[in-house]
Amino acid sequence: MKLSFRWYGKDDEITLEKIRQIPGMYSIVTAVYDVPVGEVWPQKSIDELKKMTEDAGLKFEVIESVPVHEDIKLGKPDRDRLIENYCENVRRLGKAGIKCICYNFMPVFDWTRTQLDHANSDGSKSLVYYQEQVDKVNPLNSNSDLTLPGWDASYSRQELSEVVGEYNKMTAEDLWINLEYFLKKVIPVCAEYDVYMAIHEDDPSWPIFGLPRIISTEDDLDRLLRTVDDKHNGITLCTGSLGCNPKNDVVKMAAKYAKMGRIHFAHLRNVKILPNGFEETGHLSSGGSLDMYEIMKALYDNGFDGYVRPDHGRMIWGETGRPGYGLYDRALGATYLNGLWEAIEKDSKRK
Repeated sequence: MKLSFRWYGKDDEITLEKIRQIPGMYSIVTAVYDVPVGEVWPQKSIDELKKMTEDAGLKFEVIESVPVHEDIKLGKPDRDRLIENYCENVRRLGKAGIKCICYNFMPVFDWTRTQLDHANSDGSKSLVYYQEQVDKVNPLNSNSDLTLPGWDASYSRQELSEVVGEYNKMTAEDLWINLEYFLKKVIPVCAEYDVYMAIHEDDPSWPIFGLPRIISTEDDLDRLLRTVDDKHNGITLCTGSLGCNPKNDVVKMAAKYAKMGRIHFAHLRNVKILPNGFEETGHLSSGGSLDMYEIMKALYDNGFDGYVRPDHGRMIWGETGRPGYGLYDRALGATYLNGLWEAIEKDSKRK
């Protein structure tokens, strides 16, 4: 297991020096954030990130993410140019030492929550999703309250309505066809530079606003891996995204895909499943609906040796900043994951 930590670049209030002090920290997870989606990342920007990371005593091996342009997902005429730009980014990152790229194929919304500062009984604050709040929003209605967290703020109301309208004309099979087209262009480049693509599941893992969503279940992941049966085509096992859907057996999936060698990255966090949605919690098993010990054991027992990071944390101890990405609770999560892994590893060696 290679412990990593999300870092939003030199403007992140959480510095590399602070991240470096978390016990067992190995690699930074970052990206070039100031280049429009679909364009080539300047080599200078990549090299600067690499130097800053390595000067802080950390590895520069995971990118989250190189976003996939909506025109690729929609299968528009300019997708070949955009895919070639994506391939060029893979080449440049591979030359810089990147081993894993996390990405997603979610239409429009990378993730959806209804509140970013839900007050928990212990005084902490966390991200939550309540279905009744989502149901009040209609992205095709210009009078709708378009304020749900996770929506791309770069879209105007009219632009958002138009792109959602385009997706509403597509079927899930159409989106699968476009994903296959993308992967068959990109994965050979990944194989050449030994970079592992790790798709992130839909968040949350069910349909929203009538949009096609195709990476939500075990069957979906099976199809993805069959589509391009190459080890460089793999997954980011996000326990929160998969685990918020009670139909998903995350322990089983962790074991299955780790044994196949197709989990290249894991986002490890807990969620509390509710009848009307879910609430994000601390990483501890007892705090939510997922058994984090069993998930970690499934990974260990099946030979997983990839990258993991503590995922969304609560805001605790008065900390303010980017929701879900404060320092304190993610550092606690990292320490908890380290402890689970050490205990599982030592117990395994006694048998």
